[in-house]
Amino acid sequence: MQLVRTTSDNPDFKHLTQLFDTFLIDIDGDEKDFFAQYNQIYLEHVIVCYEEGIAVGCGAVKAYDGETGEIKRMFVHPEHRNKGVATKVLQELEKWAKELGFTACILETSQKLVNAIALYKKFGYQSIPNYGQYIGVASSTCMKKELK
Repeated sequence: MQLVRTTSDNPDFKHLTQLFDTFLIDIDGDEKDFFAQYNQIYLEHVIVCYEEGIAVGCGAVKAYDGETGEIKRMFVHPEHRNKGVATKVLQELEKWAKELGFTACILETSQKLVNAIALYKKFGYQSIPNYGQYIGVASSTCMKKELK
């Protein structure tokens, strides 16, 4: 696997996130438009994971505040799951977040994405009260990890 640091202008990232958005329509249902407005943004710090030249996973980190990075757009193509792609992307995002000077990472995910929640817990993320635009959104799970 090869991890490439790029931006959200990367065509492979755009393709993967389009697949992700289609997947999320079923997950988010009536709330899909609410979440979409926070996902259609330019991201400066994006990771795309390639396997034999094919883009199989992605993720991004962006500043939430001066000390905290927010993990965004974590997705692994369904045909490439259970191969460690999400682990590699998450670890690289955390490494990059530290390089950017962040001391913690936060994220939001759907309560329905139990495998994603399990992955984040495995890597030390803990549930926190919903933050920012996710306050009061019952379907959201927010998590945080202090970076060491």
